[in-house]
Amino acid sequence: MSSIHPSAIINEGAQIGENVEVGPFSIIEDNVNIGDNTKIGPNVLIREYTTIGQECDIFNGAVVGEIPMDLKFDGEKTKLIIGDRTTIREFCTIHRGTKDRGVTTIGSNCLIMSYGHVAHDVVIGDNVIVSISVNIAGHVEVDDYAIIGGCTPVHQFCKIGEHAFIGGGRLILQDVPPYILATGEPLKYSGINSVGLRRRKFNLESRKTIKRLYSLIYQSELNLSQAIDKIKSEFKGVHEADTILKFIERSDRGLI
Repeated sequence: MSSIHPSAIINEGAQIGENVEVGPFSIIEDNVNIGDNTKIGPNVLIREYTTIGQECDIFNGAVVGEIPMDLKFDGEKTKLIIGDRTTIREFCTIHRGTKDRGVTTIGSNCLIMSYGHVAHDVVIGDNVIVSISVNIAGHVEVDDYAIIGGCTPVHQFCKIGEHAFIGGGRLILQDVPPYILATGEPLKYSGINSVGLRRRKFNLESRKTIKRLYSLIYQSELNLSQAIDKIKSEFKGVHEADTILKFIERSDRGLI
């Protein structure tokens, strides 16, 4: 049985799973789907066309699935989809998509810390950590296992690669490639994310390979095109090299 506080308002068109908790004064609108064993704290607003997975935890004052802050938005029926076991801390704001992509997506096992903002048409993968007061603008893509340090604004259309770690209080204006540690002002490559990669069970040989790949991109006399050609010829079939090259192909704003 679900536990719904008497002061909560749940519209008839909402679909609530089993063992869901809804705290006092929370509002859940029509066309909302909430998975089993999810906890909704007090004073939470979940707007229409939102889907929340199982075993999620949404804290006090969060606003989930609000309409975009995009002047081109014209009331279209877009969505917000959140995966399983994702935590949304207090006072976060997460907006649904526009007609451009149609959906904002947050994966499973993510942590969005307090006062964070995720704008329209953003795609966040699995196992991502978005630290306190991070502001993610529209159309940003954050790949699996990335970590964004606190109080960091992310410019529209930027991409952040898997297993990247961005230091707190940094401004992200360009794409941050996979596996790296990014810090400084302006934001720059500051080595590979050695600690994170060890925690994710990347062995020593894989970490050495990643370091060699980025030495070609950032620390050699080659330009980016020449570095790409060298990687393609010398690291054929290497998973980490393929991941980096695919990210560069996706990049629209250029690498940091």
